[in-house]
Amino acid sequence: MSSATPTSARVRRLPVVGALRLGRPSDVWFKPALSVVAAVAPPSLLLMTLGRLGLAPYTMAGSLCALYAHNRPYAARAKVLAWVILGMLGGLAVALVSASLTRNAVVLVTVGALLAAVQKAVCDATRVGPPAHVILTFVSSAALFVPQTPGQVPGHLALAAAAGVWAWLVGMAPAPLRPHGPERRATAQALNAAAAYAETARGGEEGAGARSAAYAAVHAAWQTLLAVRNRPSTTRRALERLVIRAEVALAAPADADPARLRSWARAVRGTGRIPRTGDSRREEDGLRPDGVGPCRTDGGAPLDDDSLRRDGDLLRERDELVGVAAERAVAPRPLWSRLGTLAPVAVRSALGCALAGYASLALGAERPYWALVTAASLYQANITLTWSRAVQRVVGNLVGVLLFAAVAPVAQLGPLALVLCILACNFGAEALIGRNYWLGSVCVTPLALLVTELPGYQPTGELVTGRVVDTLVGALVGFVAAVAVTNRRAGRRVERALTTVDRAREHAARVAADPSSTPAALEAARRGLAAAVVDLRATADAAAGEWWQRALPQERVVLAEQAAHRTLAATVRRRGLLPDPGTTSTYTYTEGASP
Repeated sequence: MSSATPTSARVRRLPVVGALRLGRPSDVWFKPALSVVAAVAPPSLLLMTLGRLGLAPYTMAGSLCALYAHNRPYAARAKVLAWVILGMLGGLAVALVSASLTRNAVVLVTVGALLAAVQKAVCDATRVGPPAHVILTFVSSAALFVPQTPGQVPGHLALAAAAGVWAWLVGMAPAPLRPHGPERRATAQALNAAAAYAETARGGEEGAGARSAAYAAVHAAWQTLLAVRNRPSTTRRALERLVIRAEVALAAPADADPARLRSWARAVRGTGRIPRTGDSRREEDGLRPDGVGPCRTDGGAPLDDDSLRRDGDLLRERDELVGVAAERAVAPRPLWSRLGTLAPVAVRSALGCALAGYASLALGAERPYWALVTAASLYQANITLTWSRAVQRVVGNLVGVLLFAAVAPVAQLGPLALVLCILACNFGAEALIGRNYWLGSVCVTPLALLVTELPGYQPTGELVTGRVVDTLVGALVGFVAAVAVTNRRAGRRVERALTTVDRAREHAARVAADPSSTPAALEAARRGLAAAVVDLRATADAAAGEWWQRALPQERVVLAEQAAHRTLAATVRRRGLLPDPGTTSTYTYTEGASP
């Protein structure tokens, strides 16, 4: 065993300034921002016209489901949105029934904490997000403290369900215009990430960071393309070929052509034809398929060896797609097996949310669900990330209450002004949250406060004071609970991930060395190894922030990644997509360059 596995415990420094640093906005930030406005506006305006604006919180519960699944292909998005809406209705039903049966605040906080834990675990296991469980927890927790009677529950659920159906339609609306939009975006991101890695391949830490990002982007692209398990369309097959090119560029970055990868990415993002990577007749720059010499310029047919190379490329792509089809046929892991590893996170959520709510009640708060939701929003993969989220939440909420104090006089001008302010906050939250969570919280906070005024206007000072107190209580108590319930299994998961990578690498090496291996078997082994490498990095990153545990075997992680990358390159070379080391032919096909 590596000497890089000491047994001493250590405490890691928690970041403050770094947690507030702004990043680049998401490439599709406008999609959830516009979707939530389109989903919230019609039901709210209709209720305002009918003079029943006090019912808008129930329709808004369904409308907020439009925030989900924007990275999924539309066939998969339809299912995910349906499950999100059902999950929202389930949590809302439990909350409304509980509120109709008891007004005991301690019981209601306990119910809210248990709901938050279940929502957190299920969303993490199914990888639904963003915004994952936070919206569901906000909806169910707020509903717990709205006075109800049993006879009102069905009507309120019907309003939420109707708005949820409208949100589903909003989420699916772009499908006729860009039926493969999500797949195109994921493919373009994989190509750009592969190009960035190729450009930094000779660097040190920068190259390693770009490599991890590139493998994650390629893995995400495959997850998007394989999310729909029916027979792939011609467009999706063309996108799969491009992701294959990104994969091969990762295996041999020195042979890749970043400019060509970026050119493909730009073409894929549009609505035009997908670039055909295997047809030299469609090359725009006049280069031979290997990118080292020109095609004929006399107007005649390409050179004979170019034609042979083109035919070989098309055959190789066909073989690659055989492996993709085999992977598509593999059933996903059952949900229960994914929930088992999330027990510490669920316990954190339940304990932290409950204690935050109880503390808020002890301080005389009228809306303890604010503290509960604050605690629920903190819990991330590890303590360091949880701390960063706590800092972001507190800063964002404190700035947000100042924004609410400025906006409240405008919102109180009338129902229409209130609805317009809510729509503006919805848009701002989704437009800004991609740059940093605290920046989005600046708009989320006044949004939550404005929603409380839908049944009737309330004193601004009381709302601001209550929100500040509940934010501080929720963040403090929630983080203390996270420290108390340390995920001590994180280190063991890293060991298991290392073992999985070793086994996948040995299997891929055996398959690559076997002359009788079929293309499907080789491709399945290669993709299994690539997925194991991505999972190892994600597991190591998640465990790196935990407190009071043995130091992680970072050296073993790096060595395992390096060995896996070499094996990936060997499997690609075995498929004939890369030259063997040491070949001196000037007309060797270079996968990452200009196929």
